[in-house]
Amino acid sequence: MHSISEENYIKAIYHLQEGQALVSTNDIAGRMKTKASSVTDMLKKLADKNLAEYIPYKGARLTESGVQCANQIIRKHRLWEVFLVEKLNFSWDEVHEIAEQLEHIQSPKLTNELDKFLNYPKHDPHGDPIPDSKGNYEKYTQVALGDLEIGQQGVLTGVVNTSRDFLRYLDKHEINLGAQIQLLEIEEFDGSCRVKSDGRELYISKQTVESLFVKIK
Repeated sequence: MHSISEENYIKAIYHLQEGQALVSTNDIAGRMKTKASSVTDMLKKLADKNLAEYIPYKGARLTESGVQCANQIIRKHRLWEVFLVEKLNFSWDEVHEIAEQLEHIQSPKLTNELDKFLNYPKHDPHGDPIPDSKGNYEKYTQVALGDLEIGQQGVLTGVVNTSRDFLRYLDKHEINLGAQIQLLEIEEFDGSCRVKSDGRELYISKQTVESLFVKIK
């Protein structure tokens, strides 16, 4: 069993890690909003538990056990988000902070029963894939909306920015996951775009364009 702090660090490293590359102590400190010295102490603890490989002055990466642990934390987080939205009528901009607390419940049976109760969802309310009990998840190719060719269309599958303000902005403009979205024009001056979303034309900022991902048909 791991502490909440240990799990938060494991998840942070997982999101920062690319392949087998080491994640720097400063990058971890930035994500965790703490001091580098505190990160070093935690990395030593994770290394002692064989959850991370720590190389002083260079950084750390998760071991296979650490990756498995991260996948299960993420699985719980995303399943709870689905539960909150589908069964308790929370909106997608309300669930992240609550799921951050629920993801630390140490009961594999509860997680598996929750998965079954929700009919084994593949994605959370923000479009992120949900790992199964073995850490596997559905993989598919998606691209940033701004990378489409003019006139090309796809299905909105995910958002990078999950802040409450951004999700409320999407709700206001009725831009939802699963929507058919077509890139009509890119403004050279500021990178804003004219798009068609489920038959409606609208202009969205460059920041919004960079935060939306689509799956091309």
